[in-house]
Amino acid sequence: MLLQGTVSNTQRGLHDSIGAMHMQIELMGIGNANVQGFDKVGYQRKDPVVSSFAELIGIHALSESVDDQVGRIVETEHPLDLAIAQKGYFQLLNKDGSIELTRDGRFKLNEKGELLGLEDQKVLTTGGSAIILPFMPESADYVKIDNNGKLFVFNNDTRKLEYVDTVGVVSADGKTVLEPDIKQGCLEYSNVNLAQEFIEMLPYRNNFAANRELFMLQNEALASAIEQLGGS
Repeated sequence: MLLQGTVSNTQRGLHDSIGAMHMQIELMGIGNANVQGFDKVGYQRKDPVVSSFAELIGIHALSESVDDQVGRIVETEHPLDLAIAQKGYFQLLNKDGSIELTRDGRFKLNEKGELLGLEDQKVLTTGGSAIILPFMPESADYVKIDNNGKLFVFNNDTRKLEYVDTVGVVSADGKTVLEPDIKQGCLEYSNVNLAQEFIEMLPYRNNFAANRELFMLQNEALASAIEQLGGS
């Protein structure tokens, strides 16, 4: 276990211990966020990344990386729920014109036949346009989406499935995923392993407790030194 302070009557020793405790709090915060995201649809766990300059720049040396492994895929009773069984993201067009990447496939149709996300973002095709059905189906069960994201709607007049467009799935750098293996009627929950998260947080808690004890020793030593100087 690494103690980032020393028993010293100098401000530096106290500063190092406080900085170490601050770092452990931030590391535990990332772990707690992963635990809270366990039951969230499309949540991807975060891994802490600490640079080699942490002792000099403190928490500014801490960043996060995204674990893009596929999470738990669960069947639902909603035909517009989609899960990606490979690495990749759905593309959603926000009202401000920005593009949002997500693995949360809880979609719906509005009265115009537009396929939308939970917050009414427009689901985009592989070509970057909004998905709009040519007519409103009698039921969401009439909408079929294959493993490659091709969306069809059943036409009651012709008694046939009509191709509409392809749901776009891209990588984190915006490249099209050609075989996303989309599962209709399913949702992907987080890729968080609770046991792993608790195990990984144990060293942070122990390190925090050790640096706290070290801080208290340094603080007592400094207070004693000040008292002796004041009495001389």
